[in-house]
Amino acid sequence: MPPHLRHPIRDPDPSPETPGLLDRSVVLVGLMGAGKTAVGRRLAKRLSLPFADADQEIEQAAGCSVKDIFSVWGEPAFRDCERRVIRRLLSQAPLVLSTGGGAFIDPQTRALVLERGIAVWLRANLEVLLSRTARRNTRPLLNEGNPRRILSELMAKRHPIYAHAHIVVDTTECSVDHTTDRVERALEPYLRSPVDIPAD
Repeated sequence: MPPHLRHPIRDPDPSPETPGLLDRSVVLVGLMGAGKTAVGRRLAKRLSLPFADADQEIEQAAGCSVKDIFSVWGEPAFRDCERRVIRRLLSQAPLVLSTGGGAFIDPQTRALVLERGIAVWLRANLEVLLSRTARRNTRPLLNEGNPRRILSELMAKRHPIYAHAHIVVDTTECSVDHTTDRVERALEPYLRSPVDIPAD
């Protein structure tokens, strides 16, 4: 059984109706090491939106680390926690949400993200992902064997699913700021149309 969530699920906040703003949350998806958290923080600041990291929210709700959830309860329990946390976050006012690498792969979570959010796939090549993930040892899936082999297999399985995102931004040759620029530009069609104000 998955760990009980220690914090109650909050009632959704009403979405503001201000013209020119996003009316849905921006949900960053992609493999570990793609830059979702770093880009997400910068993007949220530029858009004047709250930022949330799904893994951090899961840890806060469960009262233990993602690594511990995987090792003690297993991946199915983690995906269940992840699904519930993302559902709660996407029921609130728009925000920028960084998700774990497997979140969008879950069919229920993917359907929820595509319905309630704007999914942005941050895509990077294998060498970039290896370089970035080597800096941390908290990636449960990479502790199961050779990181290059594991990431290669994940890319083969997950890239066709990530391709269902509304927006795809390649981050391989880009700095965090450059990637954020590209995501921000790609979101322009999703802004609310300005409301005409009648003249006096």
